[in-house]
Amino acid sequence: MHTSFILVGATALLMPLCAHAAADLGQQHTSGQAQVAPAPTQDARPLSLAEAIELALAANPGLRSARQDIDIADANRLQAGLLPNPELALLREGMDKGTRTQTVQVSQRLELGGKRAARVALAEGERRIATQDVAIALADLRADVVTTYFDALTAQERLDLAEASLQLAQKVTQAATRRVAAGRISPVEQSRSEVAEAGARLEVAQAVSALGLARQRLLALWAGTGALQRPLEKAPADDIPLPLLETLHRRLDDSPQLRRAHEQVEREQSRVRFERAQRIPDVSVTLGNKRDDEIGRNQAVIGLSVPLPLFNRNQGSELAALRQLEKARIDLDGERLRLTQALSEAYQRARLAQEEVSSLKRDILPAAQRAYEASVTGFELGKFSFLDVIDAQRTLFQTRAQYLRALAERYRAGADIERYVPQRPQQ
Repeated sequence: MHTSFILVGATALLMPLCAHAAADLGQQHTSGQAQVAPAPTQDARPLSLAEAIELALAANPGLRSARQDIDIADANRLQAGLLPNPELALLREGMDKGTRTQTVQVSQRLELGGKRAARVALAEGERRIATQDVAIALADLRADVVTTYFDALTAQERLDLAEASLQLAQKVTQAATRRVAAGRISPVEQSRSEVAEAGARLEVAQAVSALGLARQRLLALWAGTGALQRPLEKAPADDIPLPLLETLHRRLDDSPQLRRAHEQVEREQSRVRFERAQRIPDVSVTLGNKRDDEIGRNQAVIGLSVPLPLFNRNQGSELAALRQLEKARIDLDGERLRLTQALSEAYQRARLAQEEVSSLKRDILPAAQRAYEASVTGFELGKFSFLDVIDAQRTLFQTRAQYLRALAERYRAGADIERYVPQRPQQ
């Protein structure tokens, strides 16, 4: 299923990195590690990004509220197309039965100047704007889900990294214990290794807490309650494609933000036509019957009333509508400039983060891994000191953390690109 150029898994890129530690240390887990690891759940199916987006689109309160605006606009469109109601009037002149006069008449106001058509066009413009508001909400929600999902995925990988760090620290402690027992090193180095192991345990606890918070933020996007215990899907991916900036700029006119700005201009043009139609006075036609008891006969009543536009010709409202139209055109230019700048900034962030990810994955991480493995082997053989192992370990873990940060930034920037240039059709 195609999602987008940013809808790829982060963990597959990290799997080779953690595999070195897993192969080096085996499958053993200490009791201290079990105290901080998340409890297993009955539903162990991984949550994919596509499923997370589907859940959010179905239940997000903000999106449901935006869709409700379309229904409101439909109701206003219905109201705008209705004709004015006729008026029924009963008049009585005099109270004496023999001399009184009674008149029954029906009046109907006739809208002239295309008022009804202009009113309908204005209501349809409001509905189109509401539709674009939903498109914007969809794009924002998708981007938020992508960002939050990969934040949680990164937190999940940070926990794996912290656990691998703990395993590595435990191995160093075990090696130091054996060498102290053999009288080959000072007990001080064993104490240092135990301090490093305690720090690794603290990092695991912090990673568990950060993962829980990230899962809660993801769950909140579809108004979920409780805790999200399902692991996130580890989708394989070797690269994160990034289109050319020129291609994205050409597609910027299709962004929901610019489409809404265009619809705003169209709506204000409809408002100008509506206000101009108000200058034409409406005509009221009256038909009725008059009964004169004194002469004992009925008379037909026919009337026509026309307001005289001597003072109020709706000139103020028309002028305000024209100025609103000019403002909408200015806002359109401003929105285009804002989106162009925001898209360029997000693209540059994505490109730089992609370069950093590629460099770390291709050169820096393998070199740090080799240096660490060599230091551990040398320490076990008595060729390196404990400090050499600690330095190599710190360098490796700092490099892996840098990789995770760059990867998370790449996903955030890609999500911002999709916020302005959605990759999937709006619903």
